[in-house]
Amino acid sequence: MRVRVDPLVCEANGVCAGLVPEVFDLDDEDELHITQPSPPAELADRVRHAVRSCPKAALTFDENS
Repeated sequence: MRVRVDPLVCEANGVCAGLVPEVFDLDDEDELHITQPSPPAELADRVRHAVRSCPKAALTFDENS
């Protein structure tokens, strides 16, 4: 599994960071960082939900990586 953000699309709304702070982090300059690009299996459902909840569709989650 691998999660990615398109920095050109991301507006740093923080929805993902609110849903899965273990994986997504917004810094002081409102730039999104993925702290666990390959999250553990126990976070997969929450990461999927965060990806679907992104208001700009800036996140992708590849389950085959």
